[in-house]
Amino acid sequence: MPVDPEIRAKVKASLARLQEVAPGRSVEVRIPPYAAVQAVPGLTHRRGTPSAVVETDAETWLELADGSLSWEDAIRAGRVHASGERSDLSPYLPLD
Repeated sequence: MPVDPEIRAKVKASLARLQEVAPGRSVEVRIPPYAAVQAVPGLTHRRGTPSAVVETDAETWLELADGSLSWEDAIRAGRVHASGERSDLSPYLPLD
């Protein structure tokens, strides 16, 4: 499946905003195939598999970022996979 440049730009911009509102490196947020970043204050992840990971598709991420989907609804519907300490991103969403 080809990567849509417009969606890539929106995903990258919103992940950059997440890093601004939740600076840190304790959670890896993955939006394949578009981007992945580390954010959220706490212990810094340096090598190997991070102890906290959030992964979802671009559509879900953009809905979370703009507030059209709540974190709780996304988790309940299985649209977000979140594991590890500090992987609850609800305090930072929606991104303004």
